[in-house]
Amino acid sequence: MDFNVKRLAADAGTLFSRAVQFTEEKFGQAEKTELDAHLENLLTRAETTKHWTEKILKQTEVLLQPNPNVRIEEFLYEKLDKKVPTRMNNHELLGQSMIDSGNEFGPGMAYGNALIKCGETEKQIGGAEREFIQSSAINFLTPFRNFLEGDFKTILKERKLLQNKRLDLDAAKTKLKKAKMADARALAEQDLKMTQSEFDRQAEITRLLLEGIGSTHAHHLRCLNDFVEAQMTYYAQCYQYMVDLQKQLGNSANASSGFTELQNFSGSRKARVLYDYDAAGSKELSLLADEVIMVSSVPGMDSDWLMGERGNQKGKVPITYLELLN
Repeated sequence: MDFNVKRLAADAGTLFSRAVQFTEEKFGQAEKTELDAHLENLLTRAETTKHWTEKILKQTEVLLQPNPNVRIEEFLYEKLDKKVPTRMNNHELLGQSMIDSGNEFGPGMAYGNALIKCGETEKQIGGAEREFIQSSAINFLTPFRNFLEGDFKTILKERKLLQNKRLDLDAAKTKLKKAKMADARALAEQDLKMTQSEFDRQAEITRLLLEGIGSTHAHHLRCLNDFVEAQMTYYAQCYQYMVDLQKQLGNSANASSGFTELQNFSGSRKARVLYDYDAAGSKELSLLADEVIMVSSVPGMDSDWLMGERGNQKGKVPITYLELLN
């Protein structure tokens, strides 16, 4: 492998002089060039931005996915550039359990019907949560990660170069102070001029990058607004789903009180069918949504059922599928 011996020796000498300068500064045996106040303030602001960006990112990840094991799994899939397996969230799991149990108890029973309605609502909330997490990941988490893994790493790289250039500059100043002979002083002055120029150039590059933190704050502010809007949409959806569910359950309760009154007296009343119903046997009557039938109470019949009539057809019908008419 080809390599330049002189260049290698020069690089080794530079590293050695930086190490000597750094060590002497630590022991107070060498002067240190201080950065100007504006640049120091920019560096402090960048570090503060990095610190709080990391903290907000971490806590948002915990909010969106409380299970640490799942977060680790998602992180590994992301690093392997593989799609995360789709899994039901907690609301969807609860909803499915409610639906399954409701079907087991029987959708014609008041309790079974209520479980199914609650389960469907829980699954709707689960779907809204999935959309909220996806939106937040794209519009909030990703820009924060991009800053930490992109822009800030570039700032760190340039800041390290600035530190090296500063050490080179101070080493050149020390060399000039120690030079006694005219030739040595001339070389030291030339070296100082060069290192000062390189330091000034690197300081300007670092300053320009650090001033970009202001644009980062503006971008993160837009991302924060997007996150708040996503939360507002999610919670509004959940609220509306629960209001609708409460109305459905309330209607069922009111209907049940009306049916209880009907069961205590003889005679029949008109009822509107709320949902389609397929008869499970010859003793039951199939129903079509929105049709109107006559219902009446039969002594000894289960309280969740009434006798329904449609013309010449007659059979048991579940009260949860009906709405009594005046």
